[in-house]
Amino acid sequence: MGLHLNPSKREVISHPDPNIVDQTMSSFTFVSVADATLLGAPLFPGKVLDDTWLARCKDLKRSVDRLSLLSAQDALLLLRVSFSAPKGSASFAVLALSGQPHP
Repeated sequence: MGLHLNPSKREVISHPDPNIVDQTMSSFTFVSVADATLLGAPLFPGKVLDDTWLARCKDLKRSVDRLSLLSAQDALLLLRVSFSAPKGSASFAVLALSGQPHP
């Protein structure tokens, strides 16, 4: 019984050209600090944050267009539930843009 990592999910977040000598770590996917995300939320301001915010705005616009086809009460309920969804909602982008320092 040991730890087994999914090869497609292994990432190393670092600055360009890290000096990694461990053979296991060298097989990981390297992600630059500027492109780092956690659960779909960008960790730092920059292009990734802008792209994520734009994608969430497009999703929200599409949702509003679709919600307008429902009754007001049903649309409000679906909108409230969507903001508590763990991923894919605008709440991650809103939290990332809040300016709060990351722990």
